[in-house]
Amino acid sequence: MGNMNNLVSIAIIAGVIIVALLAIGLILVRLYRRATKEVSFVRTGFGGEKVIVNGGAIVLPILHEVIPVNMNTLRLEVRRAAEQALITRDRMRVDVTAEFYVRVKPLGESIANAAQTLGMKTMHPNELKELVEGKFVDALRAVAAEMAMEELHEKRVDFVQKVQQVVSEDLLKNGLELETVSLTGLDQTGFEHFNPQNAFDAEGLTKLTEAIESRRKKRNDIEQETDLAIKQKNLETERTKLQISRDEEYARLEQEREISVRRAAQSAEIAREQAEKKREAEEAEIASQREIDLRRIGAERDIQNENIQKELAVKQQEITKARNLEQSEIERRKAIELAEQERSIAVSEKSRAESEAKAEADRARAAAVKEEENVVTVRDTERAERAKAIELVNARQLAETEAISKIVAAEALKQAANDEAEAVRIAADAEAQQARIKAEGEAEAAKLRADAKSREYAVEAEGKRAVNEANNLLSADQIAMQVRLALLEQLPAIIRESVKPMEQISDIKILQVQGMGGSDGQGASAEDGKGGSLADQMVNSALRYRAQAPLMDSLLSEIGLKGADINSLSALTAPENRA
Repeated sequence: MGNMNNLVSIAIIAGVIIVALLAIGLILVRLYRRATKEVSFVRTGFGGEKVIVNGGAIVLPILHEVIPVNMNTLRLEVRRAAEQALITRDRMRVDVTAEFYVRVKPLGESIANAAQTLGMKTMHPNELKELVEGKFVDALRAVAAEMAMEELHEKRVDFVQKVQQVVSEDLLKNGLELETVSLTGLDQTGFEHFNPQNAFDAEGLTKLTEAIESRRKKRNDIEQETDLAIKQKNLETERTKLQISRDEEYARLEQEREISVRRAAQSAEIAREQAEKKREAEEAEIASQREIDLRRIGAERDIQNENIQKELAVKQQEITKARNLEQSEIERRKAIELAEQERSIAVSEKSRAESEAKAEADRARAAAVKEEENVVTVRDTERAERAKAIELVNARQLAETEAISKIVAAEALKQAANDEAEAVRIAADAEAQQARIKAEGEAEAAKLRADAKSREYAVEAEGKRAVNEANNLLSADQIAMQVRLALLEQLPAIIRESVKPMEQISDIKILQVQGMGGSDGQGASAEDGKGGSLADQMVNSALRYRAQAPLMDSLLSEIGLKGADINSLSALTAPENRA
């Protein structure tokens, strides 16, 4: 009995222990929380902060708090379009759609920062997008402001890398890691979203309009050039066809001409050969007759030569005798002439010596006078040189006159002719040089005058242009005032020309005078519209009936004068009124 009770007690204790273990196990199962590859969590509260990654931890409901953190990569799409479009460096608007792929960095510190700064938002991508979208938009705008629209399109990789660099540092503060950025959409914003009242949009709209119109013009130019090239090609083709037709016709005509020329050439060749044969026959007959004549003439000439030789021999003997006599006479005369020539030369030498002495004396006197007065010295020197030249010429003439020899006279004449020819040549060269220098001077002067005239005309044209531009800027009132002033300046001349017919009036007879009362000599009262003295009324009457009345009235009305009243003219031309 006792053993039975012990067994029961043991069984009960064992059952209680088993039940307690089962209860503890169930409690541990309910309180133990495991992390997965996709979701980690941060436990806070009793025992401090603990980041659970790829493991688990007991979470007591009252003592602990758990914040799950999504470890998956999240796609956050950011779209900027229409009025929210990005503004580029060249002030253009672009619609951009970008996808940012982010995740929580798998490090304890990053997970803790994500749990602390983002909370449960990592489990809800839309809420996370609302939180960090501002950072993405700011990065997109900052990078777009540094690049032109064409650069955004052509350098997408650079744009994405720059955005990634800007955003990464800000995301790390939230424990997030930016894996990549994808630029899925990039296009120009429509015209209707540009605000002309906005400075950025106004500048971008101007550039966009300019680019579109330029492209339209270029496209139109290409189309027109293509059309023109087609028409030009068609024209060249038609010209080529006509050229070929013309060449064919020319070839046909050339062939016909060559055939005609060949026929004519053959006919001419036949005629030429016939004429050549006839000429050869005639030449043979003439040659035979010439040979006979030559032989006869040769015989006669030989007979004449023999007779001439005989006569020449006789004459030669006579000439030899006469030549010997003449030679002796020439030798005698030559001796006499040489003696006379030597005497003349001696006289010439003496005259030259005297002339040189006189010239030396004149030069000495000229040098002395030059020391006293330069002007007189020059005149005396010239006079002395002239006297010397005269003496030398006289001496040379005397020597030439006294020289009897024909040989000396011939040489003198030859030298004189050479000197005269040289003088003529020098004079001609001098005249040609003078004419050339004069022509060059006149050409240079004409060139300078033309240049000066050109500059003068340019300055005058510039001045007239400036005056015309200034006149064009004048208002209508100022132009009217200038017209009136011009009329006033020309008014005396106009009146003088208009009253020229009055010069034919020899006298004026006053038949009746009324209303000459008043001590100041004034005429009728001003009530009748004809105020002024008698002389004024006479002049008014003469002006009123002048031949050019319509023209004068029109001119005077332009400057504000009506009725051609001399009182109005006097009042207008008075000094105080001019001032």
